[in-house]
Amino acid sequence: MRTNAPGRDAVLRESAVSRETADALDLYVAQLTRWQAIKNLVGPSTLAEVWTRHIADSLQLLALAPDATRWLDLGSGAGIPGLILAIAGRGRPGFRVDLVESNGRKGAFLQETARLTGAPARVHVARIETVIARFDDAQIVTARALAPLSQLLSWTAPLLKNGATGLFPKGRDVSTELTEAGERWKFEADLIPSRTDSEARIVRVSSVSGLLP
Repeated sequence: MRTNAPGRDAVLRESAVSRETADALDLYVAQLTRWQAIKNLVGPSTLAEVWTRHIADSLQLLALAPDATRWLDLGSGAGIPGLILAIAGRGRPGFRVDLVESNGRKGAFLQETARLTGAPARVHVARIETVIARFDDAQIVTARALAPLSQLLSWTAPLLKNGATGLFPKGRDVSTELTEAGERWKFEADLIPSRTDSEARIVRVSSVSGLLP
């Protein structure tokens, strides 16, 4: 189901995915387009840029943790980045992404699209705080456009203390978010330039030692 969407071929070349994975990503885009008409899964103005704005943005995270096999994506929404990561990780031994999404309609999209693409993803339709403790084997935790960094640390601190790494894409306000998080939390993080947006950064949180007194 090949598409001619803007940027598709360049994104696939840069990511060096297999033909089978490219076909699965095409199927994801077709599903997203179909469901978007009734579910409003992504900002309408971004759908035309799905390859360069959403897929490429998600795939760059996989390159930051090439050996990780247990991923957890919070607030998965339209599957960005979690379901896209699961599609790209198909065929890797033991690879799995858990997707947490509280909205039932978005959860239905994730479940159906994961089934159609053969992505190694498990969908959990639930609030983050009620299920986060289940994922103590997570190696990488992701969340995109979900909440400020301080709130992300509140949800994920138990996992990060247990050895997981957080990869949180952020926009131009990343410095403010880091400052605010630093007023509440003791944590170690570095900023990785985004490949898709010169003003964006990926916050890589390597450890959290706890709340400040």
